[in-house]
Amino acid sequence: MSVEFARISTHVLDTVRGEPARDVYVRLDRRDAGGWAPIAEGRTDADGRLREWVPAGDWRAGGYRLVFFVEPYFGGEAFFPEITIAFQIRDPHRHHHVPLLLSPYGYTTYRGS
Repeated sequence: MSVEFARISTHVLDTVRGEPARDVYVRLDRRDAGGWAPIAEGRTDADGRLREWVPAGDWRAGGYRLVFFVEPYFGGEAFFPEITIAFQIRDPHRHHHVPLLLSPYGYTTYRGS
């Protein structure tokens, strides 16, 4: 039996340096009756990406959040030491891309494709 992977990815871009944010620790949490529980974690690659990193068996409709630990990336000089992006998955069969555009004093995100 082959292992399939869920359709979630993220891409962290450093808007000050104009390059991918490498080696940013990211955790994916799922909300259930008991609150938030971690289901996956990883670090961005040389291109600032985490791709298809959650086994399909753990992926379903519901509430999720990505937590980006950015303070170490900025050498302890980030106004927002961690950034949490909560979202809803309604169709777990679709690809979900959640990019993060990052600077030491701000960030933005959107539903990508």
